[in-house]
Amino acid sequence: MRSSAFRRPVATVLAACALTASAVFAAVPVASAQPACPNEVSPPPAVDTSEQVPPGQQAPQPLEVPETPVGGERLGECGLVLPPNARPLPDSITAASWLLADMDSGAVLAANNPHGRQRPASVIKVLLAMVVAKELSPTSTVTVNAEDAAQECTCTNLRVGAEYTVEQMLQALVMASGNDVAHALARRLGGIPSAIRKMNALAKELGAMDTRAVTPSGLDAPGTSTSAYDVALIFRAALTYPDFAKAVTTQRIDFPSPDGNGTMPVVNDNRLLTSYQGALGGKSGFTDDAQHTYVGAAQRGGKRLVVVLLRGRQQPIRMTDQAARLLDYGFALEPAAAGNPVGRLVEGAPQAKKKETEPRATNPTSAAPGQAADAGQDPRNSAMHKAFGNVGGPLTAVAGLGLVLAFVMYLRARRARAARARRAAAATGTSPPA
Repeated sequence: MRSSAFRRPVATVLAACALTASAVFAAVPVASAQPACPNEVSPPPAVDTSEQVPPGQQAPQPLEVPETPVGGERLGECGLVLPPNARPLPDSITAASWLLADMDSGAVLAANNPHGRQRPASVIKVLLAMVVAKELSPTSTVTVNAEDAAQECTCTNLRVGAEYTVEQMLQALVMASGNDVAHALARRLGGIPSAIRKMNALAKELGAMDTRAVTPSGLDAPGTSTSAYDVALIFRAALTYPDFAKAVTTQRIDFPSPDGNGTMPVVNDNRLLTSYQGALGGKSGFTDDAQHTYVGAAQRGGKRLVVVLLRGRQQPIRMTDQAARLLDYGFALEPAAAGNPVGRLVEGAPQAKKKETEPRATNPTSAAPGQAADAGQDPRNSAMHKAFGNVGGPLTAVAGLGLVLAFVMYLRARRARAARARRAAAATGTSPPA
């Protein structure tokens, strides 16, 4: 019979194993749980067929989610992000994600789900316009082809075979949101895939880590993504380009008519440009999946503010009126309140380590239409790794304790056999075995 002195260390080791194992397996469901924010990884599921992946292609993984929210910890919150003792917000704001920030200091004054991933619709044209302003001379020309003219409208009715200056095209892109113009400018940048790569490279350079352009115009396609925070970054940077700043504040231009005879008017579709005091321009968009989107800026009393609204509705008031109410709210903030931001617009891409996120089966993302997805999946993103990779240390501890227990039991058994042999030898008068 084993002594109580033997049972005590064995019981202690067993208890330690049990406690460690229970901690490990209790942690597994947490490690594999879905993110807390509903759109932390991907926009909501599409409402139509626009984001179906073409046959024979795979949808790539969603964009990685930064481990630390870009612009500050509070900007990772899902709902309203307000400073302490904030004034009541204006009513009738319908956007699922929005952000209000100081253009000059970069201070984020208020937001709602600022890093929630949404679709941009035509506000992505601001990113295309930046690439155009960086790479193309305003006096260079673009010749329109049939594919440009066949784009799903909104369209500027470009004439096949006609030549337009980049300046004319950039103005029509920003003012009238021409999808045909976006396609033609993307071709001029080296082709559609090349233009999209340049747009995404610029977004990453700016620190817009939630953004992936898939079409140059913002038409829905698998994988498109942005956030209110990112759109604010992009628009803030775009206004530093004189060609863009001029186009976005122009109310009307004479544009070559589609029949080649004379000109036709192109009018800026941003309602706030003529109705809001100090407006610095803006861009709106709409698709069935994105719903209504808007970005705009204004200046009053030496202060410049930018406002972004994504996935909004035009009822009970227009999106531009919702933007105006948020701008009014920002301009009315007391200096003390304005000096207590909830985050910052960064000046460039952060170098923070990315956390690995699991793709959502309800809304896969994809590369540009007609392009194959990234081959293979990083094994670190697999469900198995998520379940066990984060708890490998405790599992190793359990295995180690098990080995210690087995070794202790082996030593006890060996000593018991030796004792029995000595007793038997004493009884018979023989020498015990070595």
